[in-house]
Amino acid sequence: MNKLLHILTVLIILLALITSGLGLFYTTDGQPYNFINQYGDNIKIYGNGIYKNDTLFMAPIFRGTDCTIFFLAIPLTIISLVLDIKKNTIKTKLFLTSLIALFVYYSASISLGIVYNVLHLIYIALFGSSFYALITGFTLLKNYKIKKDIKMQTNGLKIFLVFCGLSLFIAWLPDIITSIINKKSLELIEVYTTQITYVLDMGIISPLIFICMYNLLKKNDIGYILLGIILTILIIIGIMLPIQSIFQISAGVSIPIEALITKVGIFVLLAIVALYYEVKLFKSI
Repeated sequence: MNKLLHILTVLIILLALITSGLGLFYTTDGQPYNFINQYGDNIKIYGNGIYKNDTLFMAPIFRGTDCTIFFLAIPLTIISLVLDIKKNTIKTKLFLTSLIALFVYYSASISLGIVYNVLHLIYIALFGSSFYALITGFTLLKNYKIKKDIKMQTNGLKIFLVFCGLSLFIAWLPDIITSIINKKSLELIEVYTTQITYVLDMGIISPLIFICMYNLLKKNDIGYILLGIILTILIIIGIMLPIQSIFQISAGVSIPIEALITKVGIFVLLAIVALYYEVKLFKSI
């Protein structure tokens, strides 16, 4: 299974290079244009590159994500793969599996969240490879016996995990509640049928954080594995969100300062704290 994990990781790297590289660098020299969506709202379509049929608001977010994947996530995955091939320790395996989990999140987002384009089969292949690589990595990690460090079980970590789990609801739930009260679709739904970020964050990531916390309290090994995955995702997302905002501002999208604080600033702060606990985790196992 170790060899299978490495083969799947190489496939993930190659596929992610295609999706993020084309998303970031491919251009068709098109221009934004106005469009009446299915809800009767007048919106602006991006009109250029792979995301030419996505909206002017969302396409720069996708390109910011691609930038982070191309210049950060992929190099880190290559490094972690090489280290795991050479050393094959619980630390290298956990770091590699954590990065693979990030690609599950990324590939699910682009497979289900963007307007259909020519890369759709590549998106599906990346999602499938990442999903099965995560299962393989998780299965291999369960074979290790983790030496538990009592210093990891601090009130600070517990408070941090609770805050992370709740913050995902605080960030996205008001948008949904407001739309239900007003009997309208989401304010920024534009040409999309749903917001995949809301689904992943509130339906999977937030519950996973509380499952992780429960297992840590029970001193189960799975708690440490989940903690490594969650912290790695939080760190990368905390780096990704400001980059997405830079791409949006460069594209002429106006972002209210309160949105930058609540939907970007909070996750940057969480990423900084997550990095602290990530270092502490890898030192303690």
